[in-house]
Amino acid sequence: MLVAIEAGEKNVSLATLDRVAHALEVPFTQLIQAADERDDRRINELAWVGEAGSKAVLLGASPSTREVELWEWRLEPGERYVSEADAEGWSEQIYVAEGCLTLVIEGVEHVLPAGDFFVFASNCQYGYRNDGDVLVRFVRNVVI
Repeated sequence: MLVAIEAGEKNVSLATLDRVAHALEVPFTQLIQAADERDDRRINELAWVGEAGSKAVLLGASPSTREVELWEWRLEPGERYVSEADAEGWSEQIYVAEGCLTLVIEGVEHVLPAGDFFVFASNCQYGYRNDGDVLVRFVRNVVI
């Protein structure tokens, strides 16, 4: 199986990749990410391709000690949400599905159009803002 994977002859399942990572005692993210492009905040690696063009892309990862919360957010034009710092060790993973989200972390703005994502430690002041004239929809994972 490993020879076929290395030769690109076999489209391996994600479960098999996970077992290979476990056997090699490396994180799944390290196994699929190109060695010269390692950045845990922005993995963005193709992990699986279907026969009809389907695909699975691992966008980012965060270590977790207790749980992960999955949120769906909607921000109407002109709306904003400001958060106090979360506990040490917490992080967030944001994926924008529709519109353009302005993510502000410690006063630094990150503009995320639809299809973009961002992973950050949330033990600082941060907020979300919709500066556009259309609805913003995004998914937020809170990693505790």
